[in-house]
Amino acid sequence: MPEEVKKLIQEYQEGKITRREFMQRAVVFTGSLAVAASLIDAIVPSGSHAAMVDPNDPALASDEIQYTGNAGTVFGYLTRPKASGKYPAIIVIHGGSGLDDHIRDVARRLAKEGYAALAVDFLSRHGGTQKVTSGGKRIYIREMAPWQVVAEDSDRGFAYLRELPDVRADRLGIIGFCWGGEMTFAVATQVRGLKAVVVYYGRSPNPLDRVKNIEAPVLAHYGGEDKGVNPGIPATEEAMKRYDKSYTYKIYPGAQHGFNSDIGGSGQNAAAAKEAWPRTLEFFNKHLQG
Repeated sequence: MPEEVKKLIQEYQEGKITRREFMQRAVVFTGSLAVAASLIDAIVPSGSHAAMVDPNDPALASDEIQYTGNAGTVFGYLTRPKASGKYPAIIVIHGGSGLDDHIRDVARRLAKEGYAALAVDFLSRHGGTQKVTSGGKRIYIREMAPWQVVAEDSDRGFAYLRELPDVRADRLGIIGFCWGGEMTFAVATQVRGLKAVVVYYGRSPNPLDRVKNIEAPVLAHYGGEDKGVNPGIPATEEAMKRYDKSYTYKIYPGAQHGFNSDIGGSGQNAAAAKEAWPRTLEFFNKHLQG
């Protein structure tokens, strides 16, 4: 193995460069994207669709944080590269079970790609996910966190991110899964300054005319067998066209609602998740990294 490649691997392992920087330089050294990808896979063995990232990954700065919302303290999990630089920021919206380790891991995956990722706990107004679920209590997410609350706490989250010295305040994105996908679509109609929106099997804003307020391009992923969400896709596409909004989506044949989850469950579909994640990263790269 050439010495420059060995040095590059060492820099990545020590957290001196991001995954994105590693890939860019590895392609220059090797002349091949495939070879560069094989190098990164050798360093971090991949799972079904994206490598799970160690919470103590030395290349990342990851912490439980708090910021001031419109109705008090909002809790969250912030992770971003340790390597010096200024990074685009992405808010990650959890599913109906609240902020969990899976969503924290999704945030770290984004951080490994060169983003400052903030997974917000949208149950903060009720004391946070851990308090709400203590003693096995059930979460009534739609009652406890209506979309207007999610939009307010997201907006304040972006304000918090803009103040960080290693964040590019002009490159903001958002992504959500399941209930979080629905909330992501809704937040995009309210929060100003977004540059990229990614929805995983989330319902569209209601009423649909609210999409006229969306500023950023939207990428959506849907499971082919998701009978609860998919009937609304044609009307969503028509509304987005009517208001001249960018809306790209992919329906994954055979996949159920929740196909991206890698923590089990009947909806998990590794093949669909493996295809959707690179599309997500490509979309964010196009709209946030330029």
